[in-house]
Amino acid sequence: MESDPKGCYVLSNLAEVVERVLGFLPTKALLRAACVCQLWRECSRRILRSRQSVAWVSSVDPGAPHSHALVRVLAEELEKVQVLPQTVLYIADAETFSGHEECHGHGQKKARRRNSKETAAALEKLLPKRCQILGLVTPGVVVTPMGSRGHRPLEVEDGEAGFALLFPKIDGVKIQTFHLFKDLKTRVLDESQFTEAGLKNNPDLRVVLLFGYNTWKSGATRFLHQIVNRLNEKSIILAGGHVEGFTSLTSDNNTQAADSCGVVGLAFSGPQVQSAAVLLDQDVTDEKTAEAAVQRLKAANIPEHNSLGFMFACVGRGYQHYKTKPNLEADAFRKFFPSVPLFGFFGHGEIGCDRIVTGNFVLREFSDTKDDLLHGYTTVMTLIHLGSAKASQA
Repeated sequence: MESDPKGCYVLSNLAEVVERVLGFLPTKALLRAACVCQLWRECSRRILRSRQSVAWVSSVDPGAPHSHALVRVLAEELEKVQVLPQTVLYIADAETFSGHEECHGHGQKKARRRNSKETAAALEKLLPKRCQILGLVTPGVVVTPMGSRGHRPLEVEDGEAGFALLFPKIDGVKIQTFHLFKDLKTRVLDESQFTEAGLKNNPDLRVVLLFGYNTWKSGATRFLHQIVNRLNEKSIILAGGHVEGFTSLTSDNNTQAADSCGVVGLAFSGPQVQSAAVLLDQDVTDEKTAEAAVQRLKAANIPEHNSLGFMFACVGRGYQHYKTKPNLEADAFRKFFPSVPLFGFFGHGEIGCDRIVTGNFVLREFSDTKDDLLHGYTTVMTLIHLGSAKASQA
């Protein structure tokens, strides 16, 4: 720049040019550029505000023995992403994320290969300090490989896999993480926690992704019913399932919560949020009936740009349920939604029903009867639209 005074003038004074040049930078590089001068800082802020499409990082191949593959991939890909995460949902397979013991002859056991807290700490250390983080471990993972929204989603029932969804700040959309657990002393659900989580007195609440943990404990089913009954409204999509555990260090993960049962999740609020969900029950046993169920989701006419698909399936479904035909439900989703990435997991129970939230229209004929939201041996497919993104990323 010293040898080119004209170039120096342009990059120091012309905001239109500076913004165009900086617009090619990934977020981390852009944040560094923002430190150069006031003009570059203002241009960088405008660029970041325009990047409102959800990004994701995923791994489907084994990592190093001492760390989950998602940690390595996230460290590499965060240098390239075009968004500044405000909320992060990551899900990884329970076996390799949480660690396991390996035998080495004569019955001797090697120390645990991985520790879930250490792995979670390594992963979350890579993310911005101020962002909300919810981390889950599950028996299996449903993930769309990186690179394109049109990549074939994969049902990884065994083996190492994981993903991290990176939600930026989106105009007109509020995303909140929450954690509700059964108080072992009072045994009464704290209503104030509902309000703080945006789950009560919130007319803009549209979608709640809900994940139960320690659901095998005594009283867990009753507690879960208390939660879903409060959220069983026609204007709210409720979807999720039972997970192996949650690992996020930013959750209220105290000793009392760990010893109890509870739920964690994400609440999506905002008038521009649209969503629909369908339930694939036990009668869905082949490709034809699976596609018919997903076709109901397509019939909701939810906008597909800046949208995400979620699949929460029972561990009893998948490869064995469909008589050795792998990836059937994820492929059915991709057939009807070729440009919408799909994420989710295989768990120990499912939450959801057939429902559309685009106004007052629902998939089933409206009645005052509450829907049955807790299931087993089923799959819940959900589509969430977050409005018109100002800039789209692949």
